[in-house]
Amino acid sequence: MVAEFFFRLHAEQPILLGLIRCLFVLVAILSLVPPLIWWERRLLSWMQDRIGPNRSGTITFPDNFPVKGLASKKIRTFGLIQPLLDGVKLFLKEDITPNAVDRKIYFIAPALALFPAFALGATLPWGPNYGLYGILTPIADVEIGILYVLAISSLGAYGIVLAGYASNNKYSLMGGLRASAQLISYELAMAMSVACIIMAVGSMKLTQVVAIQEDALWGAVPFLQNWFIFTPFGFIAAIIFLIALIAETNRAPFDLPEAENELIAGYHTEYSSMKFAVFFMGEYAAMFIFSGVFATLFLGGYNILPVNWGWMAENLGWGQGLWRALEGANYWLAPIVFLGKCFAGITFFVWLRATLPRLRYDQLMNLGWKSLLPLSVANFIVVGLWVIMTKMYGVMGGWIAVLAAFGILTVLYLNLVKIARTSPPMEKRTVTLVNPTSERRSVTMVDAKPQETPQA
Repeated sequence: MVAEFFFRLHAEQPILLGLIRCLFVLVAILSLVPPLIWWERRLLSWMQDRIGPNRSGTITFPDNFPVKGLASKKIRTFGLIQPLLDGVKLFLKEDITPNAVDRKIYFIAPALALFPAFALGATLPWGPNYGLYGILTPIADVEIGILYVLAISSLGAYGIVLAGYASNNKYSLMGGLRASAQLISYELAMAMSVACIIMAVGSMKLTQVVAIQEDALWGAVPFLQNWFIFTPFGFIAAIIFLIALIAETNRAPFDLPEAENELIAGYHTEYSSMKFAVFFMGEYAAMFIFSGVFATLFLGGYNILPVNWGWMAENLGWGQGLWRALEGANYWLAPIVFLGKCFAGITFFVWLRATLPRLRYDQLMNLGWKSLLPLSVANFIVVGLWVIMTKMYGVMGGWIAVLAAFGILTVLYLNLVKIARTSPPMEKRTVTLVNPTSERRSVTMVDAKPQETPQA
């Protein structure tokens, strides 16, 4: 019944179907933000051995409750409605706007911070590109899908920069400038890691990226899927992309734009009430969506396991009913599996926040420019070599070329490290600037003595 309804809408009223699809993504992202906040607070309290939200939402039954087993009982929900109460508080809280702010930009900045999550969620495939899911997801299967992801994701930094600039606060401005410099540091490495996937797939469409990962693993194991996380170049690209992803969402250890021990609250210091809540929602929505982007590019998208159930049903002489049932489950449970992978990404973000301290600003710049970018460029060269050799000499020739390239790059890296360790240090020089016309002055430190009590 549901499938027939959507197929009829697709044929007769495509505009209404488009509105339903947009509403589905919008409601899904907004409704998942409060549970994600609750999950982070509970998980952090468990990891850091402290008490998280545990009171709000407790259900207490009265003594005269008609159900005998529930009378005088308390059902704990571990503070499940705490995020909802926080949202109500922010709605009703006094909205303070400083007098000296640039009002237009001040009000636009929170919307810009929330916009990328919705724009990217519309391009992610939450299910297979055929049947019922083929007309429901994604909302826009754009030809330049990966390039669109890179372009829209960088817009989130605009909201942070404009918020810091419009606040007329030096600490907020410093947080916005940090966000812009941070963007430049990791964006190139992020783009190069994604370029590796584009070259391997031969298309920028995200649906095609997921489809190509359903091929035989390494081109030689037909009953397993070729998720890019299981390939050598894909694994390196995934690590680089994941580090850049953490910096993209301004999460620890890359939360420099809002370093509270340095910048009060960073770029949103002058924001209150719902404008502050929109920044908060934008951060968690971005974490959720970027986890979906990572799952789409490297973890097989909506597929449950890296197993080709259809191949096993057709080529194995036993368990055909089981393989067909698992193939059907892989189709119908696709959105739930995709949400589960996004949830796993959120858990990883929380784990990092509870584990790693914040990097210094120079450490962030060195990581982006001296480590991630050279590694991503080298990986891009290896992928290009693999594509060319595979077309010329088949799968085996491609793998031989990849292994040889990795060996050469490893030897070069070890030699560079050896040279850097054995090279003599630079000569230390001391420069004393003295104005010959000025008088030399010196300060002599003496031991402090207690003041003597005057005699009467």
